[in-house]
Amino acid sequence: MRWAALYARSRQLPAAAAALLAVTLGVWFLGRGSWNLVLVAVTLTAGIAVAAIGLSGQDADLDRAAALPWPPRRFAHLALVAVAAGVLVAGVQELGTAAVDLAIVIRDAVGLAGLAGLAATVAGGQFGWTLPLAWCAISPFVPREDTTAARVTAWLLQPPGTPAATWTAVVLAVAGAVAYTAWGGRR
Repeated sequence: MRWAALYARSRQLPAAAAALLAVTLGVWFLGRGSWNLVLVAVTLTAGIAVAAIGLSGQDADLDRAAALPWPPRRFAHLALVAVAAGVLVAGVQELGTAAVDLAIVIRDAVGLAGLAGLAATVAGGQFGWTLPLAWCAISPFVPREDTTAARVTAWLLQPPGTPAATWTAVVLAVAGAVAYTAWGGRR
């Protein structure tokens, strides 16, 4: 199990876990009186953004020389980011009086993790935060129209059971997981 400890250190997982916990508790604390869908999206985005920084290693040559195959570890790392962010948000919202539907938390966590995987594959792990943050920044400003394009663009803020939002999150999650698992973070 020594490889797991080495992998965790090389990918800055202890620091990412601490930052994920701090940002989740911080955003929840600041918005605990008015916890809503927008704050859930912001909390998940911030958590996944800080955790996604470790999606590529420090040394590309060392990564290529590993004795164990990388794809399962890459997939597990990306899945861990989504699960950790989702579980923390689901947990902290239970501390307050208002809670957002768990289906939204799950949908948004997997979709944002997929975006982080895509960003890490295209631009490198240090930029894994860019796509989730960009999409979260745009979503609140999408006009509230009853069109598929508006529901897809603002999928983070759609109510549970919205097919366009669910499918958008699924497509982003699958695309990000496949890309990051197959190719890893850009060097």
